[in-house]
Amino acid sequence: MNRQFACGERRDIILRRRPSPSVLQSRCIPLVRPFFPVGITQPTRTSKHTVGGRAKLSLPDTHVNLTYRTYSVYNLFPMHLAPFALERYFARYEFASRYLLCASDCDGPSLHALLAQADEETTALWQSLTLGYTESQGLPILRQEIANLYTPESPLLSPDDVLVVVPEEGILLTMLALVKPGDHVISTFPGYQSLYEVARGLGADLSFWRPREEEGWRFATEDLSTLLRPGSTRLVVCNFPHNPTGYLPPPATFRRIVDLTRRAGAVLFSDEMYRGLELPGYSTLPSAVELSSGAIVLSGMSKTYGLPGLRLGWLVCRDTSILQICASLKDYTTICTPAPSEILALAALRGRNQLLPAHRERVIYNLHLLAEFCARRPDLFQLIPPRAGTVCFPRLRCAVGAAQLCHETAHRAAILLLPSTVYGYGDSHVRIGLGRVTFPDALAAFDEYLGAGGP
Repeated sequence: MNRQFACGERRDIILRRRPSPSVLQSRCIPLVRPFFPVGITQPTRTSKHTVGGRAKLSLPDTHVNLTYRTYSVYNLFPMHLAPFALERYFARYEFASRYLLCASDCDGPSLHALLAQADEETTALWQSLTLGYTESQGLPILRQEIANLYTPESPLLSPDDVLVVVPEEGILLTMLALVKPGDHVISTFPGYQSLYEVARGLGADLSFWRPREEEGWRFATEDLSTLLRPGSTRLVVCNFPHNPTGYLPPPATFRRIVDLTRRAGAVLFSDEMYRGLELPGYSTLPSAVELSSGAIVLSGMSKTYGLPGLRLGWLVCRDTSILQICASLKDYTTICTPAPSEILALAALRGRNQLLPAHRERVIYNLHLLAEFCARRPDLFQLIPPRAGTVCFPRLRCAVGAAQLCHETAHRAAILLLPSTVYGYGDSHVRIGLGRVTFPDALAAFDEYLGAGGP
């Protein structure tokens, strides 16, 4: 049986764990693109929580009937994705530069130090580790540790509310699960490109929620209200603490963002990769998953914990039907997480009370050095101090544009800054990263380079 779908045609199908013989015999199987399931039958295990009057489910032992909207393969591949400007920039310069002044991660512990602080259970898991396949959803005790990071008023999160992913993968899976051509999507901007580019590549109608630099990079809720289209907006993407500005809204404002999104009938996708690195005077925001049963949260080990080499993050959502769709899509990406990464992430999460204070102190110290530098060179940078996270986004006051400054500094001094052009946000800002141990040396080298006349 050879079935081809016309471009844009939609059909409802029932997807079972084992494909039907007709599908197996098909020579041309259309790409199945999941959307929200409308029914789940014959569960064998349920949790105590409910969503929309239905029990929330872990993956059942028997088949699951899910009704999906489907699209032709031609609707999705090739997605018209623009080159990832920031990642291409780092691919060119990062490992050829002596000093990185723009890194967005913290310097995390060495493998030896991480294992030295591990508790007895984690140490035993590491010592008995084998390099076989792992559970697709993630190691259960790791998912429980992740769930423990969040404290919604009711109900408490369980491992079933967590899907372990590579952080970038989590963005892709969420967009594939929720966005279809013509959907209206709002995203904070500037930002990490895939947070909006994947949606645009899927054919979404994209609106940017821009900050007000003159107000300390404030993302105004009144601007979000203007962008929202009640009943039409499908997804609101936010990133707080914000990359690249370091902006953090007050808790009441963030609650307002969650409420506005809910009232518009949209889903909130909250990138919280920098959560936990708040600077003095600013408190940690409640997670979006603590405020809304329908919100989806992305977080991971790369930024706050300083362990990007683990390539491990997670999606958290109290509506497990969404996570089930993402889990089924994950079968086409990474399938499962590397076993060593899961154990090392567990060690870091359980040791977070030792890790995170050191990272915050380093960011505070490096920000102090940067503020002194900007005060000495008022003709170069205008700094709006960040409120949280590891990055800030000073405005250039010199005649040279950001792209030229960064290019010449990289080539002449092997010092890497990140121009605002990689964000598609003009040519007047640079991103500076505050999380590295080498920041003082890098800043001193940059100061010396400027003093020698360049650029």
